[in-house]
Amino acid sequence: MIEIKDLTKSYNGVEVLKGINLTVKKKDIYGLVGLSGAGKSTLLRCINGLEHFESGSIMVDGVEIKSLDEERMRVFRKKMGMIFQQFSILSKKTVFSNIALPMECWGYSKHMIKERVEYLAALVNLQDKIYARPNTLSGGQKQRVAIARALALEPEYILSDEATSALDPNTANSVIELLQDINKKLGITIIAVTHEMRVVQNLCNNISILANGTIAESGSVDNIFLKKPESLKNLMGEDELHIPTDGVTLNISFLKEDSKGIVTNFVKSLSHDMNILSGNISQYNQRKKGNLMICIDNRDFLTATEFLNKHGVVYTRLDRLEENYEF
Repeated sequence: MIEIKDLTKSYNGVEVLKGINLTVKKKDIYGLVGLSGAGKSTLLRCINGLEHFESGSIMVDGVEIKSLDEERMRVFRKKMGMIFQQFSILSKKTVFSNIALPMECWGYSKHMIKERVEYLAALVNLQDKIYARPNTLSGGQKQRVAIARALALEPEYILSDEATSALDPNTANSVIELLQDINKKLGITIIAVTHEMRVVQNLCNNISILANGTIAESGSVDNIFLKKPESLKNLMGEDELHIPTDGVTLNISFLKEDSKGIVTNFVKSLSHDMNILSGNISQYNQRKKGNLMICIDNRDFLTATEFLNKHGVVYTRLDRLEENYEF
């Protein structure tokens, strides 16, 4: 488990992390999400000990990393595998040699290295490319080499810094599926820094949204995408809402698998006609979420909210944006 409390970090007197608090549980896939400059990568580098921080605490499996001397920090970093946006693999070395490099640095035997590299190459589906050079590989294959290398020392955590940003959507999705598979098969905790909504929706279980060095929102992906806080809307770049001046405008959100009969019965419960202003279904984390923006008659507000509360539907009253409801 990783526990971060009141973490602050500055560069040249400018505070870039301001009292960060979050907890990442074992075997989770946790997203650090935000726009460029929000502090995501800096936070990741603090977690793996590559950056010092002024105050606060980072506890990894009960060990305060700020207390580690140079030798103990070297051993600590062994449990942290890193994946980077631009792959960072060596162009003059084969796939085998790139994956083997961390083990060579730690003095593993040739037999152990060969066995481990062959296992990892198969895990990332590159067994037929094991002696190829990076210039013969696609971007997705290069990232798979980088993932295999990150796993070489059998880490307990994988830290992914924008690992899919340089890839096309289809290739990025295949890398996301690979990371999910690694998480399930090996039980490795993954922390993914990203600004991409497809990564958040399809990979992560829990997220923290960073904005200007602070955590604007934390929670499960399910809850945050259902509630749609302002920090998430800012990330998604949503168009300005045009809300009717008459009636009550509601945005209702629900998981599709839990929604059978909800909308039909909701409409039946109303005494007056309603207007559907917009609607969509999006997929995240292998689940589907529905959003429906409606305008109802003022006289139906009490009936509508009683129905939504009874059925556990998350909704927001958009003509009074401060009012959010979750039951």
